[in-house]
Amino acid sequence: MIFLYPVVWSFCRFSLVTRWAALLALALWGSRPAQAQVPLAVPLPDSAATPPGRLNQRLPVLAGGLVVSYSATMYLLSQGWYTGERSRFHWFNDLPEWKQMDKVGHFWGAFHESRGAVDMLRWAGVPDRRATWYGGFVGFLLQSPIELLDGRDPQYGASATDLAANFLGSAGLVGQQLAWGEVRLMPKYTFHTTRYSALRPNVLGRSLAEKHLKDYNGQTYWLCADVGAWLPATSRWPRWLQPALGYGAQQMVFNDPAANAALGLRAYRQYYLSLDVDLRRIPTRSKLLKRVFYVASIFHLPAPALEWNQRRGFVAHGLYY
Repeated sequence: MIFLYPVVWSFCRFSLVTRWAALLALALWGSRPAQAQVPLAVPLPDSAATPPGRLNQRLPVLAGGLVVSYSATMYLLSQGWYTGERSRFHWFNDLPEWKQMDKVGHFWGAFHESRGAVDMLRWAGVPDRRATWYGGFVGFLLQSPIELLDGRDPQYGASATDLAANFLGSAGLVGQQLAWGEVRLMPKYTFHTTRYSALRPNVLGRSLAEKHLKDYNGQTYWLCADVGAWLPATSRWPRWLQPALGYGAQQMVFNDPAANAALGLRAYRQYYLSLDVDLRRIPTRSKLLKRVFYVASIFHLPAPALEWNQRRGFVAHGLYY
């Protein structure tokens, strides 16, 4: 498959990130088990039961879908989001900004993109261990080209800490798969609208979709623990019920404290303790519901929560979302 790489590189002309998507798809296509091409004297234990027919049928669909969907997404992003002037590629240290909410978002996105890639490779018939290594860092590979767009934006710049967060998100998925063969610590996300976006809509978003991406005041990120996985098999703890730790921040309209203070605002962090329902553990025979639950598992469901912040101390929420 290596000889196809420069061909793809030269023919995908309209977007640099499309080239990366195509090369990634070829890498996945090239990840077929070696015994399907070259017989092995001693088959690998994790690949002996792999149905080669299913692998040959599903992997091209998976690779082609990745190229089309990712290329379209990145092209629309480059045309719709980065519409201003372009500058020479440069770096920018944005670590002190937005109480690091954007870094947590990069971690969450890379984790779930890698999780989806690993599970899709398993669906395509790639053995578990190989699926983990081949798909585990897909999130990092998918999100990192965005820094090419940021790096040419005169108001921003490529961020090394964004790249680090992308890597840690993928590594968090790979580490769990290698250690336990499953995800036991799941990052999740919730969002609610705030009054702050109206104060600076060009930065915090105008439409609901933009606010989801840009208004960090309304975002909360959670880490949900499958405690039942560590308990004895005789335990009655329901696997679908999971404790959850949350993180958010408020009053972030400007990154400049003086500009924020002029509006009577002072940014602060929020920490939460709550419960979550792991929809993947809900028993059902419906394939449709299983798929819906799988996708919805990236979100934290509304539940009572206890918040602590430096401004108000402990705050109880009857239903936090």
